[in-house]
Amino acid sequence: MTKFFLVLHVLAAIVAVGPVTVAASMFPPGARRALADPGDQRAAETLRLLHRICRVYAGLGIAVPVLGLATAMSMGVLGDAWLIASMALTGIAAAVLLALVLPRQEELLEAVEAAAGADATTEVTATTVTSGTTVTTGTTGTTGAGAATGIAANPRATVRLAMFTGIFNLLWATVTILMIVRPGSTTGA
Repeated sequence: MTKFFLVLHVLAAIVAVGPVTVAASMFPPGARRALADPGDQRAAETLRLLHRICRVYAGLGIAVPVLGLATAMSMGVLGDAWLIASMALTGIAAAVLLALVLPRQEELLEAVEAAAGADATTEVTATTVTSGTTVTTGTTGTTGAGAATGIAANPRATVRLAMFTGIFNLLWATVTILMIVRPGSTTGA
């Protein structure tokens, strides 16, 4: 049963945590691109997708500590220092993701969408009368996107998000190392 729980735990970590770390790392540079060019619909769609990946896989990620606890109980190592440290770091990583990364992604996504809305083109109709015939010609004008939101005007928001994402990724890397190297390991490695 221990091997079964261990396999599920490792698979859950790969499938659930892996996409979050990659998508969260891709979000800040994508947000910078989207804020720099508010009319780029592809950049905005990419941000929405990355944020959705982070949200969905963060929810699925709850399976990782649950299966980890089941594995630890079946191995009889619940009181080991490396496991307690791993559980604490996992809790901190989850808190960073839920309290710092995901909310800032949402704020930046809203800023990108607001900037895109403010940068939308409006049709201005001009009417020209020539020799008794009325001709309507359309020209486009743009509205200013600079005042869309406070976040759009503050490039530090993407830098802070990148920092919080890096902390989240570093915490998970540390947990992974503890799981592989674990002091007192019986693998002989």
